[in-house]
Amino acid sequence: MKLIVADDSALFREGLVGLLERQCHEVVAFAASAPQLEAVADAHEVDVIVTDVRMPPEMANDGLLAAVAIRERQPETGIMVLSQYVAAGYASDLFKPGAPTEGVGGLGYLLKDRVARVADFVRSLQVVAAGGVVVDPEVAASLVQGRPSRLDSLTAREVEVLELMAQGLSNQQICEKLYLSSAAVSKHVAAVFSKLGMAPGEENRRVRAVLAYLTEK
Repeated sequence: MKLIVADDSALFREGLVGLLERQCHEVVAFAASAPQLEAVADAHEVDVIVTDVRMPPEMANDGLLAAVAIRERQPETGIMVLSQYVAAGYASDLFKPGAPTEGVGGLGYLLKDRVARVADFVRSLQVVAAGGVVVDPEVAASLVQGRPSRLDSLTAREVEVLELMAQGLSNQQICEKLYLSSAAVSKHVAAVFSKLGMAPGEENRRVRAVLAYLTEK
């Protein structure tokens, strides 16, 4: 693999470069700041960029912001975030939903303190280089918690109605289950469709609403 390594800690950076080179991989450039990372990424074609989150100049989420910017310009390049911190907000931008397409590089986000073995880390890099995704469980949990749910706009009663729809109940059966009138259930079902962005006349609205519920839950 050809790699770029970005970390503001000289000792950690040099140690990681040495580790990768001993594993017969080529580190073509390194960076100690987010602007330097973007510059070397634009100048070199590599398989994977390994970057920390907190880097100069602001020592905030600069490294991750640089990774997001590089990803937009070079979607074919794999990105491995290796940090002590979970920055769920900006990580969501890096891992934004989208159907995988041919030629798009892989993504990874690992926590330094939880990488137990060198061999596991190198395998993770190989997965990212091949277009795969590797995410630490703690990072994954933060990403899911930080993601807005399409169900958040529903009232408690509308969620209850949608849950019964997901169980396969008809409107009439929902009426009997919740002791509601037919008009009330129809109103709740229509509100569910509307809040989930399903316009009147669209086909399979009930199935799509149920799929949305199951996906979120």
